[in-house]
Formats: sequence, structure tokens, C-alpha cells
Amino acid sequence: QSAMLQLAVTEIEKEAAAKEVEKQNYLAEHCPPLSLPGSMQELQELCKKLHAKIESVDEERYDTEVKLQKTTKELEDLSQKLFDLRGKFKRPPLRRVRMSADAMLRALLGSKHKVCMDLRANLKQVKKEDTEKEKDLRDVGDWRKNIEEKSGMEGRKKMFEAGES
Repeated sequence: QSAMLQLAVTEIEKEAAAKEVEKQNYLAEHCPPLSLPGSMQELQELCKKLHAKIESVDEERYDTEVKLQKTTKELEDLSQKLFDLRGKFKRPPLRRVRMSADAMLRALLGSKHKVCMDLRANLKQVKKEDTEKEKDLRDVGDWRKNIEEKSGMEGRKKMFEAGES
């Protein structure tokens, strides 16, 4: 590990030295040494030249900043699209909402569409007919009396006679 760290340190030092050399070469190429003239008119011309250079450098700087902003915006948009395509976006937590079926359909289909989910409204109403069983049940009355009548031998005799006829 220590050997790897030493190699990494030497590589970093080499890169820093190379950057410094590159910087010196660039400055020597683009920035000649300053020579101050003695007369006032020559100084004014030198100032005008320097102002013109400053303006051109500012324009370049502004253009590069705008390009940089545009490319970063494009990168963000593309990374967002990639993120959406992968489908690994965080889903918001869903809350339970108590809503009737009518309100849910109104929310889905809009308020102009009136839907009634009253399911009982469409059912037919059927009148109860008196059946024989119901008549028998009404005639029997209280079940305790019926049991007392059927208890003992007399009750069995009545049941037997009722079965024959």
C-alpha cells in the first residue's frame, strides 16, 4: 500500500509540474512582457489596446459561461430522462382516502358526467305472497303452547291422526 501511495504522490507532483509548465507557455505566448513608453500619447494608445483586449477576453469568458450553463442544463435534462427511463424514481407515499363510488366516478369522469351508483334503485320490488308455511306459522302462535300440546300420549295421538288425514 505504501508503494502505491508513493507512486500516486509522484504522479500528482508530475501532473502539477506539467500544468505549471503549460501555464507558463500559454502566458508567454498570449501575454508579451509589458514595456512602458515614455510619451503620453503612446501610453494612451497602449491603454486603448489593453481595453480592447480586456473587452474581447470578457466576451470570450461570457460566451464560454453561457455554453457551460447550456451544457450543464442539457446534462441535467438527459440524466433526468435516463433516471425516468430506468424507473428508479421514488414513488410518493399514497394516503387512504374515504370516498364513495359516486364521488370517485365523478372525480375520474368529471363533474359533467352524472353517474348514480345507487344499486338498490334498479332492483325490482317483489311483494311477499302468503304461503302455506307462513299461514301455519301464524296459526301455531306461541311455540311453547304447541310443545305442551304435543307432549305426552295425547300429543302423539294428535300427530298420528293428523298424519293419516
